Amino acid sequence: MFKFNGLIPEMSVLNIEKSLHFYLNILLFKLEYERKEDKFALISLNNSQIMIEEINGYWETGELSYPFGRGINFQIEVDNIYALYKNIKKHDYPIKIDIEENWYRADDKLVGQKEFLVMDPDGYLLRFAQDLGEREYNVQNSQP
Repeated sequence: MFKFNGLIPEMSVLNIEKSLHFYLNILLFKLEYERKEDKFALISLNNSQIMIEEINGYWETGELSYPFGRGINFQIEVDNIYALYKNIKKHDYPIKIDIEENWYRADDKLVGQKEFLVMDPDGYLLRFAQDLGEREYNVQNSQP
């Protein structure tokens, strides 16, 4: 039996086929299952899961206009950020923010990751991240 994550975002999309092509072929997600009659699919990449469903008027909380998902970005952890990045570039898909190394303070530690951002066809912002581990946080000069 398929194991569902505790939190799975479900994103409304304009065209399920276009979105499936993007997620499966460009981002290398896996199709876990779909309900073609509902224009719905559950997809996964490593330990991340996303549901996508073509707009049907049922789950909408307001008028949808591009870019969808304003105010949120989805961080998706990957094992090999460069392989994914290379596949996206191979498909000539635009990168919103190029690969960079960032360290974020978490209490008295710095948590590092290589990351880049893309927008899906409907404007959802996706941040792909590869873990770089932790460092001590130096409070005196706020540097790693």
